[in-house]
Amino acid sequence: MTAFSDTVGRLGGRVARIGADPADDDDTRIQKSLLALFSPALILAGITWGLMYIALGETMAGLIPFCYGLFSLLSLVLFGLTRHYPPFRFSQLALILLLPFLLMLALGGFVNGSAVILWSLICPLGALLFDRPAGAVRWFAAWTGLVVLSALLNPYLRATNHLSPSVVTLFFVLNVAVVGGIVFFMVAYFVGQKNAFQEQSEALLLNILPKEIAAILRAEPRTIADRYEGASILFADVVDFTPLSARMPPTAMVEMLDDVFSAFDELVEKFDIEKIKTIGDCYMAAAGVPRPRGDHAQVLAQLALEMQETVRGRAFGGCRLNFRIGINSGPVVAGVIGRKKFIYDLWGDAVNTASRMESHGSAGAVQITRATYDLIRDEFLCESRGTVNVKGKGEMEVWHVIAERA
Repeated sequence: MTAFSDTVGRLGGRVARIGADPADDDDTRIQKSLLALFSPALILAGITWGLMYIALGETMAGLIPFCYGLFSLLSLVLFGLTRHYPPFRFSQLALILLLPFLLMLALGGFVNGSAVILWSLICPLGALLFDRPAGAVRWFAAWTGLVVLSALLNPYLRATNHLSPSVVTLFFVLNVAVVGGIVFFMVAYFVGQKNAFQEQSEALLLNILPKEIAAILRAEPRTIADRYEGASILFADVVDFTPLSARMPPTAMVEMLDDVFSAFDELVEKFDIEKIKTIGDCYMAAAGVPRPRGDHAQVLAQLALEMQETVRGRAFGGCRLNFRIGINSGPVVAGVIGRKKFIYDLWGDAVNTASRMESHGSAGAVQITRATYDLIRDEFLCESRGTVNVKGKGEMEVWHVIAERA
């Protein structure tokens, strides 16, 4: 049973990809896959209905759905060869609109035809999924006109056909049940695909923005700018990256940075800290934004020590790396800038000083300012490194974080 399900799943996946184009946007990709996936079901239903009517003595009526199945199959094959979606969409919608109408006329009206006109309802409902809203309105208008025309012609059609009352009733049940099932599964598949794409988009958005900021922008698009009185900022930079990158092929360099920064991403997630961005070979993270927390300095010091432990314990892209890490604490302004390729970023003297701690630091060390030292000295063993001359700040006391106290 599992093997059969897997085979059906693979076959359905191949059918759904008929006419797929890498340049398609998400909506077009869903529309194509949905129409290609459900066309075989309609083709099979048309051929089956045609054979049943022929077997029951209604040869002319049977040829109509049978020919529909053949024409629809030809349209699907051409779509797979040409990838021209608009002609395929038009042919499928036009066929499913007209064929039930013709079949109803051949059988003798609404009742004698067992409400076969219901099949044409798939046309405007399908147009909502496969076409633009304006196109769907036109298809609905065409369907409404066809139903009105059917009512006007009904008194002039033949009063009986070769189908017994019990067979007419059976076809009533089949038409209602099968059409309802096809419409339900079309809508369910479309909604499922839309939800999947929405989840992918949501995941991408959360990779760019903190979840709290993403929620605000979804609910109320506005300027995001907040001040946080207590936050800590970390910068980590590869030592001697410029000569290292000059010796490496571009692909190898990018793979190396992706490898090490992905390891840092895991640590950031572990400590529930916010990754802000990467700038070349520099990694920036912060604690206390956008979620205020009293231990922002302590948790960032833990992160820094585990970062250094990680790079000491393994090679990245075949290379052993050294990092300088700098941390500072203080008030910051955080917000979202940009309309395209937007970013959540931090500003303020505390941010600039944290960057200076990294650039003035030593390979393999975690260098901090007095502002951070005063917050973590009871929990972490720190070593004074005297003073450094920081551009724009003058002489500043600095410490190296050695380890977390027992």
